[in-house]
Amino acid sequence: MSSFATYLVGFLILIVGLAIAAHLLNVPDMWIAVGVIVLAGIGVLSATTRTKMRDPGSEGPGSRTPPNG
Repeated sequence: MSSFATYLVGFLILIVGLAIAAHLLNVPDMWIAVGVIVLAGIGVLSATTRTKMRDPGSEGPGSRTPPNG
C-alpha cells in the first residue's frame, strides 16, 4: 500500500470517529455531513502534499552544491 493510501485510510478513520462523536453529541446530521466533506477535502490535500514525490535533483530547501574549482 502506498504512503498516500495509508495516509488517506488513517484520515478516514479519524473522520469516522469524529462523525460518530458528533452524532453522540446530538449535532444535526446536516452539519455532520458538512464536516465530513470538509475534512475529506483537507485529508486529500494534505495527503497529496505530504506524499508528493521530490525532484531527484533537489535535496531540500536551502541545500546547495559546492562550487567546482
